[in-house]
Amino acid sequence: MHNRSMRTPDLSPRATGGLMKSAAVHPRLLQAVKTAVAVAIAWKLAPLMPGVADEYPYYAPLGVIVASYPTLMGSVKNAMQTLAGLVIGVALAAAVILFSEPSVLTVSLVVGIGMLIGGIRQLGAGREYVPIAGLFVLIVGGPNADGYSIGYISQMTLGVVLGLAVNLLVAPPLRVTAAVKGLSRLRGALGDHLGTVADALDANWPPEEGEWSKQGATLAGTTTAVRRALAEADESRRINPRARIRPHDLRTDYDDLAALENATFYVRDLTDVLAGAAWGTPVPVELPAALRPPLAAAARATGAVVHEWDTGETSLASLETAEAAVAAVTQAIHDHRELGAEAIVAASAATLDLTRLLAALRPGIERDVPVPA
Repeated sequence: MHNRSMRTPDLSPRATGGLMKSAAVHPRLLQAVKTAVAVAIAWKLAPLMPGVADEYPYYAPLGVIVASYPTLMGSVKNAMQTLAGLVIGVALAAAVILFSEPSVLTVSLVVGIGMLIGGIRQLGAGREYVPIAGLFVLIVGGPNADGYSIGYISQMTLGVVLGLAVNLLVAPPLRVTAAVKGLSRLRGALGDHLGTVADALDANWPPEEGEWSKQGATLAGTTTAVRRALAEADESRRINPRARIRPHDLRTDYDDLAALENATFYVRDLTDVLAGAAWGTPVPVELPAALRPPLAAAARATGAVVHEWDTGETSLASLETAEAAVAAVTQAIHDHRELGAEAIVAASAATLDLTRLLAALRPGIERDVPVPA
């Protein structure tokens, strides 16, 4: 069972974005310090490189920066791709030097071919370095292109090795906590939104246009941010020795995200239905007064279930209570069938949304129900 805490009810885009950014402040600060330390080490060691490499010490700190990535696996991938791009770029320049002198034509040719090769997706971060390396060798290296090429690649490699070493030895980042907090924020946002919808249904009808009617985009943005955080957490565990010390099964979190993504879709649809009933947009529909109270009770009970799941205190009883509240709306629709099909279409659609929402969340809730001692 996950350990969760209650979230704040502020669902504004600014507040949601601030929360998502706050989780990244400390890892980013640590990464900045580690990069600065590695750059200092690289700058001290660069002049000690043998041969002509000591003439180009400024490339070693650049190599450190290339290897500084939010995750250890990302650092390795970024560094290897960059070095591959450099080698290809240097090879292009070497081919030109073998057959002719650097000129406007040959420089343009190397850059053009480098840009074409840079279109290879597998090169990743190294794509931009192919034409840059070729250009630097021809223009900066000039008559000393051989020495420059050796120094360029050697110093970049030194910086990459130092950057990776520092990243590995000094608290290699794990992004699991940020991902788990993101899931909690999404649960809290959904629960709060359902509660606000219930309040709108209980208010004088039609209610004043409130923030709840505009939360669809915010919920979608939060969902996207959580999926990105989970992907980063997954990558951060790869080849990371700390992952063995702090084991965490992200498959459960991916399952929860999939369920919450479905729930978000149903909540957005529910919101559109109620907005159409209240103000005629996006699609005008009717919502009779007799059906609003049971629908409000069902939305509030569903929101309570989502909040309880977020805090880790959920129970099957709460889930069954919400399902019973949704069933009560269906019964109310049946009892007022004399209102006609057009009058009950909105309530039926909203009821289906809540039914499917609870069905999407049930597997995760059942999994997380505390086992009696």
